[in-house]
Amino acid sequence: MAKKVKYYFDTESLAYRKIKHSTLKRLGYIGLFLLSSGLFGFLCFVVLLNSSFLDTPKDRLQAREIETMKLQYAILNKKMDQIDEVLESIEDRDNNIYRAYFNTSLIQTEQRKAGFGGVNRYKQLEGLNNSELVINTSKRVDVISKELAIQSNSLDEILKLAKDKNKLLSAIPAIQPVKNEQLKRMASGFGYRTDPFTKARKMHEGMDFTAPTGTPIYATGDGVIKRADNTASGYGNHIVIQHGYGYETLYGHLSKYNCRAGQRVKRGDIIGYVGSTGRSEAPHLHYEVHKEGKVVNPINFYYGNISAAEYVVISKIANQENQSLD
Repeated sequence: MAKKVKYYFDTESLAYRKIKHSTLKRLGYIGLFLLSSGLFGFLCFVVLLNSSFLDTPKDRLQAREIETMKLQYAILNKKMDQIDEVLESIEDRDNNIYRAYFNTSLIQTEQRKAGFGGVNRYKQLEGLNNSELVINTSKRVDVISKELAIQSNSLDEILKLAKDKNKLLSAIPAIQPVKNEQLKRMASGFGYRTDPFTKARKMHEGMDFTAPTGTPIYATGDGVIKRADNTASGYGNHIVIQHGYGYETLYGHLSKYNCRAGQRVKRGDIIGYVGSTGRSEAPHLHYEVHKEGKVVNPINFYYGNISAAEYVVISKIANQENQSLD
C-alpha cells in the first residue's frame, strides 16, 4: 500500500501543496513518542509492582503464612477469653466458698492478676511484624499461667485444710474460758471502754470475766502453750495459746498457772486460775482472740458451750460501754 500523501491549501497561491516534514521535526515527534511511551511504561510498572500480579510464589506463601498466623492468634485470644471466664468462676468459688468455709484468708484479685515487674520480658519480640499482637498475646499467656499456678497452690491448700478439717474445728476457739456457773458476771466487752485507772476512753481488745480468785480457766481450743509468764506489760501472769490456722488466744491476770510453755493442750483443759495480777482492778480474767495477728471480738467464738438465748444476753452486756477492769 502506498504511503498517504497529505496536502494543505495555500491561500496565497490558491492551490493545494504537499505537506513536507523536516528531519528535525520528525525526530522531535519520535522523541516525544518515545518519552510518552517510557512514562506510560514506568507508571504501569509501578502499578504492577504494588499489585499481587508480580508477587513471586515465595511472596504469596509468606503472605498466606502471615494471614494464617493472625488467624491463629485471634483463635488463641478467643480461647484465652474462655479460660479467663472459667478461671474467674473458680477464683470466685475459691474465695467465697472454699476459703470462707475453712475460715482462711482470701487471695486478692491484685495478687492473682499481677504482671511481671522488673526486666522487660518481651524485648526480643519488639520491632517484628505484628509485634504488638505477639507481645500482647504473650503477656496474656504469662498472666494466665501465673493465675493457674496461684489457683493450683490455693486448691492444694484447700485440700490440706479439708483433710485437716477436724484439726481445724478443734483448734478454733469455741467455748468461754470460764464456765457460766463460775462467773459473777461478764464485766466488760470488746470495744472502746473507760480505763479504770486513767478514766480515758480507750480500746479494750478483749472481754473481762469476773470470778473469784482461783476459779479454773479453760483452754478454748486445741493448741500449744506459746508462753506462760508475766513479761508482757499490763497482763500480769498470762498465757498465750497458739492454736494454728492463724488463731491465738490470750488469758491475762492469772493467780497461777496449770501449764508450761511448749505444752500441748486440748479444748477444755484447765490451764490456770483467775487472779488479779498486773494492771487489774479486781479478780477477773481478761481474754483475747487473735486471728492472723489482729484482735477480733471474742464473743463470736462461744458457739461451743452456750445457747442462743445465753449468747443474746452476753452480747447485750458486752456491747454496753462501761468501765473495763484492766
